[in-house]
Amino acid sequence: MGDYPIAVVNLQSARCVVVGGGEVAARKVAGLQAAGARPVVISPALTQILWQQAESGEIETIQREYQPGDLTGARLVIAATDDPQTNESVWQEAQAMGCLVNVVDDPARCNFHVPATVRRGALTISVSTGGSSPLLASRIRQALEQQFDAAYEPYLALLADLRPIIRRQNPDPGQRRAIWETLLDSEILDLLRSGEPERAHQHAQTIIERYS
Repeated sequence: MGDYPIAVVNLQSARCVVVGGGEVAARKVAGLQAAGARPVVISPALTQILWQQAESGEIETIQREYQPGDLTGARLVIAATDDPQTNESVWQEAQAMGCLVNVVDDPARCNFHVPATVRRGALTISVSTGGSSPLLASRIRQALEQQFDAAYEPYLALLADLRPIIRRQNPDPGQRRAIWETLLDSEILDLLRSGEPERAHQHAQTIIERYS
């Protein structure tokens, strides 16, 4: 059975619950934070990193074992404990409440998978093996990190700045496409990689003016 990839948005306003306080839970918390969430962590014990995040207010913690009712109001739930009974209880409650739920290392008890992800500002590239081989997904992610390096963050920021300008100055869709193709085929990315953002902006402006 195939997956239907989606991106969950607006997590900053959603209740996201992670049940568990170990190293795996800490990685899941980091992923949620990268998406803008402020996770709620339920566990009697926490890693040092989670303790520090709790003290700084980056996460909310409930320092006890999971109890039925803890998922009230949750949009997304991750169970990351080493207790199968607890994970099963989380799965059952999440299913009953219609939450997105992922039980770590138990694909049969997931209605979503957490992909290996490369983030470069506005660029997000995700790799999923459907839970079959997280290690393979991680290795593919590492290869993508090399291909899509840190320069893509300012590159996407520049393209985002240009988008309304191009739309405003060029009402014809065909012409806009031609501009974008020229921009993407240009040396802008290479200029950003070499630490020349001003030249990159100037080059982009020259291309746009060429079509005016």
